[in-house]
Amino acid sequence: MAQQLNVQDLAIRSGAFDGHEPIPERHTGDGEDVSPALEWSGVPDGTRSLAVVVYDPDAPLVDGFTHWVAYNIPGEASGLPEGGEGATPGANSFGNQRYDGPAPPPGHGRHHYYFWVYALDADLELEAGLDRRELLSRIEDHVIEQARTIGTYEH
Repeated sequence: MAQQLNVQDLAIRSGAFDGHEPIPERHTGDGEDVSPALEWSGVPDGTRSLAVVVYDPDAPLVDGFTHWVAYNIPGEASGLPEGGEGATPGANSFGNQRYDGPAPPPGHGRHHYYFWVYALDADLELEAGLDRRELLSRIEDHVIEQARTIGTYEH
């Protein structure tokens, strides 16, 4: 079966940074390492829950680097506050069940951090601790729509 593109009205943004602009140090490994507040709009009808993933494809690792996995967010939510309260934590590439902000290797250039939101047609009540690949495997058949914003950071 061919995969269907799910990009219509769903949008995600952060008041902490504009798309394709630097993420403030406060939200990085050099600062307080607290997740930025996120807002989304255009959530499609039938959304029962949402999930968020923050991923760095520029990391010098085969599969990039996952900074945050958060899910079981109620479908009526319009975002997550700074710190990510209101979501079940998954495991990031550090092995932590929390947000760990950008910390690219010194001299490695500007990295791009993809903040994805996924609108799901079911409340899957997933257990805590899923990593990015596990989460995506479990939600794949339930994604109604997805959207992203990108922040940058470099040392």
